[in-house]
Amino acid sequence: MNDKKTTLLVIGGGPGGYVAAIRAAQLGVATTLVEGMAPGGTCLNIGCIPSKALIHAADAFDRVRRATPGAVSSPLGIRAEAASIDLTVTQAWKEGVVGKLTGGVAALLRKAGVRVVPGWARIVDGKTVDVAHESGETLRIQCEHLLLATGSEPMALPQLPFGGKVLSSTEVLALTEVPQHLVVVGAGYIGLELGMAWRKLGAEVTVVDVAERVLPGYDEDLGKPVLAALKRLGIVLHLGCTAEGLTADGSGLRVRSRHADEFVLPADQVLVAAGRRPRTAGLESLQLDMDGRAVKVDATGRTSMRNVWAIGDLTGEPMLAHRAMAQGEVAAECMAGHKRRFVPLAIPAVCFTDPEVVAVGLTQAQAAQAGIEVLSAQFPFAANGRALTMEGGEGFVRVVARRDNHLVLGWQAVGQGVSELAAAFGYAIEMGARLEDVGGIVHAHPTLGEAVQEAALRALGRAIHL
Repeated sequence: MNDKKTTLLVIGGGPGGYVAAIRAAQLGVATTLVEGMAPGGTCLNIGCIPSKALIHAADAFDRVRRATPGAVSSPLGIRAEAASIDLTVTQAWKEGVVGKLTGGVAALLRKAGVRVVPGWARIVDGKTVDVAHESGETLRIQCEHLLLATGSEPMALPQLPFGGKVLSSTEVLALTEVPQHLVVVGAGYIGLELGMAWRKLGAEVTVVDVAERVLPGYDEDLGKPVLAALKRLGIVLHLGCTAEGLTADGSGLRVRSRHADEFVLPADQVLVAAGRRPRTAGLESLQLDMDGRAVKVDATGRTSMRNVWAIGDLTGEPMLAHRAMAQGEVAAECMAGHKRRFVPLAIPAVCFTDPEVVAVGLTQAQAAQAGIEVLSAQFPFAANGRALTMEGGEGFVRVVARRDNHLVLGWQAVGQGVSELAAAFGYAIEMGARLEDVGGIVHAHPTLGEAVQEAALRALGRAIHL
């Protein structure tokens, strides 16, 4: 067994882990990163990036399909003789995108001087980690600081364990043929993003969820345009229903309705999108304080054990790559002796359905629960020139602000391309903007951003284009 020493050892090279490693190295901390997958971890290799690539491919194919004979006439006058897709080519393109990004992360780590050790870590104690390499060799690493960035993993259901035709969000991204019947268990953002993509690629898609509405984690008004789009696509919804398991012959999924009736849905593949859980296996030896299933940390990323830190999905909700990145920077700077705290006013949540959904900060309901009187107004994309030129007149932008001083507390938006508004929403909240500030900024025309300005103006009672 080979022994090595380092000041900081990072376990996990996902968004949080690699950002923390780079920032620590920039600050002069000798840093080693252990990753069993390629650089970038789950998000880059089998999660966020591959799923968005699949969604893009599905959108492109759907646009062509809708221009073929027999389809509803394209309002743009576009016609195509036929539409076909070779998923093996699509997957190769997607892998190429992932490869460029993983290569970029690896280059950034090298540039910063981070030592990367490929392999799977086994924690001996808070200062010692053994890394098993595929060659069979074991490397023991001694460290002063240990940063846990092990991420999360898809949650299986007891009645639908992963395997065979029951897929997690990882396996469904690797399909090279379009299933005839795909049943999605879960009407949250992962289930709907992937369900819509496979429907556009030609699968018959059915969504089952115990919740009574789609996107239950978002404001109900944001889900209504998405619900309308699901119905236009022909996706069948069974809400308020429970997936009971596969039939005896494996040909379908047994479902129980809210009225206790049981029926069977045909299913070539079943995608279980029931959420994710922190990946805590192997941390038992540390006996860290926990917050439910997550590792408990303070605002700097410190755990209950001295010089052991944790960031990202391992520390609980919201399980978002950009949260992990921000936590990683804070933890690295604190290790290097700087004073930092992770106390964001708002963390954007984006759902890449069609239309897209963005929520940043407080909703009206959350403000009311906090006892804050608010002004709120929304501006429809039906009155936005750029949205109409993109065939995206559905949806809106909504602003929530304090009634007394007009301080912006929250933004919500649903519509085509609204994910790109998340940065502007975050700026407004973190920089303490008031409605007058947003309304007085000159916004480029024609852009979706004009709807942001108009929502603020409408809250002030002086919208121009409505």
